[in-house]
Amino acid sequence: MPDTPLLIAGLGNPGAEYARNRHNAGFMAVDVIHESYRFSPWRARFQGQLSEGALGGRKTYLLKPMTYMNDSGLSIGPAMRFFKLPPDALVVMHDEIDLAAAKLKMKKGGGDAGNNGARSITAALGPDYRRVRIGIGHPGEKHRVHGHVLGNFSKLDEEWLVPMLSAIAEAAPLLAKDDDAGFMNKIALLTQPPKKKKDAADGL
Repeated sequence: MPDTPLLIAGLGNPGAEYARNRHNAGFMAVDVIHESYRFSPWRARFQGQLSEGALGGRKTYLLKPMTYMNDSGLSIGPAMRFFKLPPDALVVMHDEIDLAAAKLKMKKGGGDAGNNGARSITAALGPDYRRVRIGIGHPGEKHRVHGHVLGNFSKLDEEWLVPMLSAIAEAAPLLAKDDDAGFMNKIALLTQPPKKKKDAADGL
């Protein structure tokens, strides 16, 4: 178990008008983690909303930057420096247009794939933090991307989004153990469609 605390940051835009946007998937994921475990009430710190608790026995901070997505690093950078955390003690949760809707991937380091929130964090801290990328799908044409990410999740989206957010929360203690592969595997198990019951006559 790592001795250093973990900081999980969810990305999004503040304000009720953005609350259900696809771009706010990171906020939503962190909110469900907050609701699922014993975390302190949100309070204003680091130009964001901060909460403290524990996951899997490891001290954990949850942070939602209130700087708007494109300036997420202005909140996360000062928080990481204040708590004296190394880059791999940061997990950032954000939407990802380059992943199909309902897909989820983790990666550490690398490019920002056009996500301005990740670009801002990399500018503040370097690229070596961990990312939970929540696929929201690509609208197909570049000029439609802005409207897609700032559009609300549809009723159809809710059918995969709600189980996905629940699975992220349930698997979150594995992030605290730095077991990113285990985190991914658990989510895959929790979100797979239920298998049809075999007919009793099968094999007779």
